[in-house]
Amino acid sequence: MPQSVASQTVDERRKPAWFIYFPVTVKFVVAQIGAILWVLFSFWIALPWIHNLDTVIGPILTILIIGGVAIIPGYISGFMLFSTLLDRRPRIVSIDTYPPISILVAAYNEELVISDTIHSVLLQSYPGMHEIIVIDDGSKDATAEKVKAFTDSRVRLIRQPVNGGKASALNAGLQHAKFDIVITLDADTYLYRDALQKIVGRYLSDPSNTAAVAGALAVRNSRTNWITRLQEWDYFHGIAIVKRVQSLYQGTLVAQGAFSLYEKKVLQELGGWAPVVGEDIVLSWGMLKKGYRIGYAENAVVFTNVPESYRQLFQQRRRWARGMFEAVRVHPGILLQPRLTLQFVFINMLFPFIDMSYILFFVPGVIAAFFGFFLIAGPITLLLIPLAALNNFVIYFVQLRMFQSRGLKVRRNIRGMFLYVFFSQLLMSPASIAGYASEVLRLSKTWGTK
Repeated sequence: MPQSVASQTVDERRKPAWFIYFPVTVKFVVAQIGAILWVLFSFWIALPWIHNLDTVIGPILTILIIGGVAIIPGYISGFMLFSTLLDRRPRIVSIDTYPPISILVAAYNEELVISDTIHSVLLQSYPGMHEIIVIDDGSKDATAEKVKAFTDSRVRLIRQPVNGGKASALNAGLQHAKFDIVITLDADTYLYRDALQKIVGRYLSDPSNTAAVAGALAVRNSRTNWITRLQEWDYFHGIAIVKRVQSLYQGTLVAQGAFSLYEKKVLQELGGWAPVVGEDIVLSWGMLKKGYRIGYAENAVVFTNVPESYRQLFQQRRRWARGMFEAVRVHPGILLQPRLTLQFVFINMLFPFIDMSYILFFVPGVIAAFFGFFLIAGPITLLLIPLAALNNFVIYFVQLRMFQSRGLKVRRNIRGMFLYVFFSQLLMSPASIAGYASEVLRLSKTWGTK
């Protein structure tokens, strides 16, 4: 931890008289109890339905259906709900001097967006030295020329003669980075005001074993079509709250490449980014396996372009799912390291079963229910609806408060919310299943989109 950071007590504010601090382990136990009680209540209510289902299809298939479409999703939703209610973000310490940082931007055929990205960095009021290293990864368009147009001495261009992939580009940039703190930024990502200061401040305020900090992603092109409107809520609700809860329990699982901070020495210790599809996931789990911690700066906001067609979205989510399996294959030891966030690793391992259950059981069950057959869409499934509604309500107001604190306004996107709540899993599950299968079958690897 840099020596310029003042003691944690310098910036501590007086707590109100009614304030009671609960240790993280207590919050974890409370959230577990709440989630388990919800599952037990749901199971008790649904006992007659479970008996009828068992009579028709037998015990094994009944267990698979109940577990995949109700018990496990209900437990996850309950745990996320109670954890979100218990979460209190730690304050930023008083910082005398901000350390210098190196910002790596890997770019391949990004002539339409790279200028805006660089401008957003140059407009930051970061109170410390910083350099911007753009790695042109064999682009066939005018990406390099757009970068060369910047006369600011902080902007540097590295050109790779052929496209070697994102990991190769970032590793090339890492070799040229001057400073001990490295930040990665996607070439189509726009930094919101003070994002650099917020993410560095979070790093300096977190425990000393913190080796990386993930920033907060919001959707920049949300108005394009229904696909991007849906993703606006996915990033605002789903992705953000998962990272928030993981950081509550002292360990975000992934520092995404789109905007994250890393300690240079740890990157070098791990050999940089591996040449895999999910290079950020594999790198993050490598850090966790070595005992490092990954933080989350929920107020270090950037706006990124998301896929604008279902084909692009399918490729992206397939890559994300495959990246998770890559991380397990490369770092199997992470499954044996006791930590609070180990639960999230095991939950990730259950995603193939959850996705398959959704496609094979839940969707046919809902379709059958429209025709009067309620054998699969039973009481537990129906009980998930109010739990999901409450979960979304809580998450919305938590995220709204954060946005307002940053001077941001949540756009009215009712259609996107409707699509996200009712159709996001229908769109994402097939892509995830394709990703799992691709890694199991060791199919050829392409980086696809984002």
